[in-house]
Amino acid sequence: MQALNLPTYDSKLRRIDGRVSIFDDLRRKFVALTPEEWVRQHFVHYLTESLGYPTTLLANEVELQLGNKKMRCDSVLYTMELTPRMIIEYKAPHVALTQKVFDQISVYNLLLKVDYLIVSNGMEHICCKMDYEHENYLFLEEIPNYENL
Repeated sequence: MQALNLPTYDSKLRRIDGRVSIFDDLRRKFVALTPEEWVRQHFVHYLTESLGYPTTLLANEVELQLGNKKMRCDSVLYTMELTPRMIIEYKAPHVALTQKVFDQISVYNLLLKVDYLIVSNGMEHICCKMDYEHENYLFLEEIPNYENL
């Protein structure tokens, strides 16, 4: 897999019937290794190992429902009270972080109303802090440490 603009970690890979899987610490199981999954696993490890985010407050593949439509947030960070605090959307490294990606995460936020939105393709990471009072968001220069949220 491609080198990312994220710290490396000791990923657990296995091959079954010619398919490579990677261990997801949050879901506690091996999942198919796709370029997007490679980004997700590296990003989650970056959050937990470098920025102090508790693994117990992070979840991958969080299902949402808007009317009859079911969707999945790539990752969600929760507060200690288990209310959503941050949504993270991942793309494969070759996928540009366009307005379409922000539109996707914004739809999820209609339901969750979080404080932070992050999109990453493993090469570029964009973090926004929501300002509901003024109905806009502020782009942050870097992803905050957990203690600074």
